[in-house]
Amino acid sequence: MTIPRSLTLTAIPGLPEVKPGDDLAALIATAVEGSALIVQDNDIFVIAQKIVSKSEGRLVNLSTVQPSPRALEIAKTVEKRPELVELILQESNSVLRMRPGTIIVEHRSGFVCANAGIDHSNVQGAWGDPSDWVLLLPEDADRSAQAIRAGLEAHFGKRLGVLIIDSYGRAWRNGIIGMSIGLSGLPALVDMRGKQDRNGYTLRVTVIAAADELAAGASLMMGQASEGTPVVLARGFPYELAEDQASRLVRSKQSDLFR
Repeated sequence: MTIPRSLTLTAIPGLPEVKPGDDLAALIATAVEGSALIVQDNDIFVIAQKIVSKSEGRLVNLSTVQPSPRALEIAKTVEKRPELVELILQESNSVLRMRPGTIIVEHRSGFVCANAGIDHSNVQGAWGDPSDWVLLLPEDADRSAQAIRAGLEAHFGKRLGVLIIDSYGRAWRNGIIGMSIGLSGLPALVDMRGKQDRNGYTLRVTVIAAADELAAGASLMMGQASEGTPVVLARGFPYELAEDQASRLVRSKQSDLFR
């Protein structure tokens, strides 16, 4: 009898509001133990970037930012606050496209994204006008994932993976989708080249963005507004866990037809 394959994605309830300096692995472990979940070997924790950035203190109040002349000029074109534009420039390697409301950049991590991934939603600072607070991406999301994984593996005594995701738009398509920005303990890409399909044809170009596929599924369970479930436990990932880096998901400039 053939056992059917399955992938389960379970949003973990009960995670408190994350603050700068919080031990995210400890918070997640406590939330898991307060639920009916039993962690198993090869489980993957998919974590929203927002709570990682909050725990790492990546909050910035725009009133503390001094815009440069370039930021002042760009702000006129994109119709954004010069202080926000300055942060976008500081977080980016280069600006690729601009239009009112959006600046497409190559983030310092190498990913191409809108507004350097800087977020206004569900962000609350310790003082001042709440609308002045924004949240930056983690400085090194792979390193963040590795640290969280180490904490979770030490707590549960299991072999685990950790995937940090954010919401991105895509060329050719409308809408946003969950995508990987950092990972530890699972493959970013799965290379199928050289394998045969069911008809014996040898695959020549098929490389699967396995981490992004999992990110998109988990994002459905997290939601995008007031759901309050920024961590999802994935079980049944159909590929062998391995050490990898999210940077491998970035297409080189030489092969990127959109630059």
